[in-house]
Amino acid sequence: MKLSYSRVDQFERCPYKYRLRYVDGLKPLFNCDAGNALALGSAVHDGIERGTAAGVASYTARYPVLTDLMVNEIMKMEAVLPRVRGMIPEGEFEVEIDHPDFVGYIDLLAEVGDGVYDMYDFKYSKNRESYEKSPQLSIYKYFFELTHPGCRVRNLRYLLVPKTMIRQKKTEDLCGFRQRLRETLAGMEPELVPVEYDPESVVRFMLSAKRMLEATEYPKNPTKLCAWCDYQGYCEKGTMIDMALPKNERVGIESAPYMKGWIYGAPFSGKTTFLDAAPDPINLNTDGNTKYVTMQRVLIRDEVTQNGRITQRRFAWEALKDCIADLEKGSDYSTVIVDLVEDTREMCRLCMYDKLGIQHESDSGFGKGWDMIKTEYLSTMRRLLALDYNIFLVSHEDISKDVTKANSDKITKIMPNIQESLANKLAGMVDFVARVIVKDDGSRVLSFKANEVTFGGGRLSISATEIPLEWGELVRVYDEARNAAENGGRKAAPSKRQTRNAKAACEPAGDPEQPEREPDDRPSPAAEANQGDPAEKPAGRPRRARAAEADDEPEGDEAAQGAAGAEEKPARRSRRTRAAV
Repeated sequence: MKLSYSRVDQFERCPYKYRLRYVDGLKPLFNCDAGNALALGSAVHDGIERGTAAGVASYTARYPVLTDLMVNEIMKMEAVLPRVRGMIPEGEFEVEIDHPDFVGYIDLLAEVGDGVYDMYDFKYSKNRESYEKSPQLSIYKYFFELTHPGCRVRNLRYLLVPKTMIRQKKTEDLCGFRQRLRETLAGMEPELVPVEYDPESVVRFMLSAKRMLEATEYPKNPTKLCAWCDYQGYCEKGTMIDMALPKNERVGIESAPYMKGWIYGAPFSGKTTFLDAAPDPINLNTDGNTKYVTMQRVLIRDEVTQNGRITQRRFAWEALKDCIADLEKGSDYSTVIVDLVEDTREMCRLCMYDKLGIQHESDSGFGKGWDMIKTEYLSTMRRLLALDYNIFLVSHEDISKDVTKANSDKITKIMPNIQESLANKLAGMVDFVARVIVKDDGSRVLSFKANEVTFGGGRLSISATEIPLEWGELVRVYDEARNAAENGGRKAAPSKRQTRNAKAACEPAGDPEQPEREPDDRPSPAAEANQGDPAEKPAGRPRRARAAEADDEPEGDEAAQGAAGAEEKPARRSRRTRAAV
């Protein structure tokens, strides 16, 4: 094994990180942050060697999409690189030091006489103090002269490319920030930092290398820089968080043993009463319709308090997010029901209107308001549906839209009462989407049918078209679909979740004599008739580097950004939502 400065330096800083990177060979994912130290460092080196345009191209090539923050970084490079290139002499870039026991790369070696050279190392940093104490160039000088008899290094210099970390203020628009950034960059100049050759640092390097090669234990060295370490998740939790690839083995569906479903139907069709039979349920309720169920409930609504003349409002959306935060900490509930999900969408909009100081999405610039609200809503719903509980979304159905078939016949489209683009996103987060239908004879069924006029879908393929509206029946068809997906239809041993759900299916939810809803709320015969197969009913009413191994590790503020060794990984393919158009 050849030594390198970065390898030995990493061992001295944190033996455990050295072990993960060099002994175990764990490779972290490429960090797509605009301030990624590896991407910026490589781009600056390329810009100094081959010109500003080459440096910018090197930086942008690492990212699939450019953001405003990345454009800010490009502005910084375009401002300082031309000045840097004007400070360096002619010479040879990326000179390899190839010793049988050591490898390194000199950023610039400039010949000043017959066999006499000046050695330069480029750093994208403002931390002069750190590099004045760095032994890197002394070690490079020693090994260069060792491998090039008759050659001598006269001067050792670090070229510090100035870096600014100013950020956009909340009261500042992007145009104003970039004008301030240009003014800041105009006053920043590159700096040449000379350092003296230190033979003792070479001896210390050799001793460190000896300890590294003989090490059998690699203790952790927690510091304030751990927050920027690529291996922080693995170090703290012992799991392959943020690592490039997991172990090559099949993962059973049992690894996600909780049901995630979306149930919709007409008002008072029995959706909430049906879910009252789920194991240990809690209802995050938005419409107050929990009178005839026994499950625990939390009313999600705005809370207004009066403090003297000051009225303070806590938005319902904030209350919902607080409930999710509590559930994340763990609870003795097994099932979480969000009833109604379309109300949570409106709660999100109103909360974001207040936060952004707008009255409508269009007030926040072209597309920006819509995107911010949609991102806030979907990210929170993903957070909810990722919890280790049975999660059920409940919606009213919308039958106000028509679909025109090829023969010009119009058929009423049936889907949850929420924007279709959001419905498609939510359907991709759950195992199944089902509709509650009230038959002409008053019986209720849960339909998994999905076609051009009836919204459905989900991640599991449930073979049954309809089942009675009973919890035990849902558990049965869900487990059949799970078994089929896991082992081709062969019967699998029941999981803990199956046992718990089956037990709940055998137990009554509250008083069996209690009515399902108030008699006055029963749908009219005409409304019940409308719950049938949409294909049989008449048309309704009108109604989306230096990469492999760098010869140096960033120090100081560069180390804080997690410097070298990252690898890029291909973009993941997104899951398509199975839903009706």
